[in-house]
Amino acid sequence: MGIGNKIKDAVGIEGNTWEYLRPIVGYNVANITIGGVTNPLGMYHQQFLNFVEGMSTGMSGIISTIGGVIDAITDLAMGFITDRTKSRFGKHRVWIIAGLPVLLIGYFMKWYSFGISGTGNTTALFIYYLMASLIYSAGYTMINIPHAAMLPTIAPRYFERTQYKIMEYIFNMFGMFPSFIFMSIVLGGTNMVNPTPADRPKYLICGIVFVIYFCWSPIVTFFSTKEKSSLDLKNPPIDYKYFIKEYIQVFRNKAFRQYFLINLFYGFSKSFYSYADQFYIRSIADRYSHFSMLNTIGGAAEVAGGPFNYFLTRYMDKRMCGIIMAPLMIIGLLLNGFVTPSTPVFIIYIATILYNFGFSGPGFVINNIQPDVTDVDELITGRRREGVIATFYSFVRKTINSFVTGFLGIFLQVIGYDTTNLDNIEYAALNSSTEFGLRLIVSWLPALFAITSLILIFRFKMKKRDHEIIQSVIAQKHETGACEITAGDKKRLEQIAGHKWEDMWIGSGNIDRKLEEIANI
Repeated sequence: MGIGNKIKDAVGIEGNTWEYLRPIVGYNVANITIGGVTNPLGMYHQQFLNFVEGMSTGMSGIISTIGGVIDAITDLAMGFITDRTKSRFGKHRVWIIAGLPVLLIGYFMKWYSFGISGTGNTTALFIYYLMASLIYSAGYTMINIPHAAMLPTIAPRYFERTQYKIMEYIFNMFGMFPSFIFMSIVLGGTNMVNPTPADRPKYLICGIVFVIYFCWSPIVTFFSTKEKSSLDLKNPPIDYKYFIKEYIQVFRNKAFRQYFLINLFYGFSKSFYSYADQFYIRSIADRYSHFSMLNTIGGAAEVAGGPFNYFLTRYMDKRMCGIIMAPLMIIGLLLNGFVTPSTPVFIIYIATILYNFGFSGPGFVINNIQPDVTDVDELITGRRREGVIATFYSFVRKTINSFVTGFLGIFLQVIGYDTTNLDNIEYAALNSSTEFGLRLIVSWLPALFAITSLILIFRFKMKKRDHEIIQSVIAQKHETGACEITAGDKKRLEQIAGHKWEDMWIGSGNIDRKLEEIANI
């Protein structure tokens, strides 16, 4: 066996390399936009609103809270809509094109207020950025949820989905790194200074360039991805009870509940840190000039975790990269809790590397098990509801981000951290409660949430063989109306699904009737 074939075997490529990779690449090109647009926002938008646009942390927090509530509703609606869409292009793919102009308009608005901030009218500024947030979120939802919902259909095999997910990470990097590097250079590169209102033109330049850079990749995915026509789709009549039942039903799936909680606590950990680190690096570590380089090193560490996660998944199971990597994430978070301006800068870099390398593991677990949870849902209900399942990844992430930014915006004001008075946020000016509060949100709370997520990952039991059995019995049921399974395998699937065999669709149970009884209580 030649070196090339050994490499193909190691990574799991079958047959002609390009023929095998072409659909994986075509589907994931859209992640240049889906993954890329969030990166500059996560790193720079909060400080842009607070330090450049002059908005208080409380006001920006309220925008995040209101936006999050409305965004949660649109996420739920989009999952429902994409599962019911009739189109010759398929249920999901058509929405990627429809959402693109909405996303780009909202994204540009988030970086430029057309002079409103210069008027000093805080009410107008609040309304403008609230609208920008809602438009951007609507566009992102219209692209992201249908895109994620396609995966269980176009990649039915257990490890094949992991291959799609590692390619997703690669294309996320093609979105994240160019946007990050460009914005870092525009804002000062390795010699960044504290942001002020004089920097508004720099953020405008970034907004224009980002809109141009992110406009093309969803279009490529639309034309590169094959999805079965859904014109013959038969949808049940819509009423509010049916809509509610769709989302109640997924929580009767034990595998989904586990996935949901892993995602929830991991999301809280990441969101607390990503929101607070820009204040931490400026006011606790007093190393804002290193902000760009720390993010560069952190991004490289996250990328380095990708191959490690991939091979752990290929040769072990989908949980192992989370079990092994999450402790590194936790150590990095705890190190941040003891940093002061006198701490050697290499300690801060070590904490950043550990955190970013570590969090790639649990994130890979969450992305990998989500399509498999869809198959468990079919085991229980007999239906393919990729949109409803996919909704919750975006729903949890965006709702948590909105809640955390809203909560922490108010929390920072309560502990006396006032971004409208820049002299009072230097380390020497912080009182003990303010310093404690900043350490709490950047280190100790995120570490606690990460520990909880690690425990939940360990408790998730579905493995490759379980998934193969699930797909086998589902195929038998669709083809013959019955299926053959050993008593041991049946018990295993009951534990994964959280239902007795006879109560599920796979065992000819009437799960819908049971749900209607619950809804009427």
